Amino acid sequence: MTLKRILGALALLLAPTLAFAHPGHGDNGLIAGISHPLGGLDHLLAMLAVGLWAAQQQGAARWALPCAFVGTMLIGGLLGFEGLNLPGLEGAIAASVLALGLAVALAVRPPLVMAVGATALFALFHGVAHGLELPDMSSPWTYAVGFVVATAVLHAAGYAVVRVLPQAAAPLVRLAGAASAATGVWLLAG
Repeated sequence: MTLKRILGALALLLAPTLAFAHPGHGDNGLIAGISHPLGGLDHLLAMLAVGLWAAQQQGAARWALPCAFVGTMLIGGLLGFEGLNLPGLEGAIAASVLALGLAVALAVRPPLVMAVGATALFALFHGVAHGLELPDMSSPWTYAVGFVVATAVLHAAGYAVVRVLPQAAAPLVRLAGAASAATGVWLLAG
């Protein structure tokens, strides 16, 4: 898959939200669920970073990191639907942007259990945030489908960028990780 196709797919994913710019269109939460990970810089950067980092790994980590994130995020979303609010939620999300950005920038390859554990912990906070922001009058199930699909697409986009680019472009991926980490610092300071 070429970078042009990846960007085209992301553009198509965003296009439906333009039609729902005004409330009352009866999306039952699907569009809101898709929009939430795409509309928040913190969620967007963390989810792209998971895909980038997974592509830098070897073996099972390539699929385990995105799967752990999506699965744990869904559990967090369900907890958020029930009103659970984790202490330091926004700070933990900003820290995930910093840590995942650093993981990409440094192309670290920790033991699988450590990488999956950290990824899942970050995903829990993102999921709870998604769940707490369930729009009124929206179906939690369609909202959850929306944020799960959008997250999986962001992971796939990050993964594909690394796998499609020639090896010579690896410094650019690491630079993107550094930029994400810097944004995480900015979010923590803000």
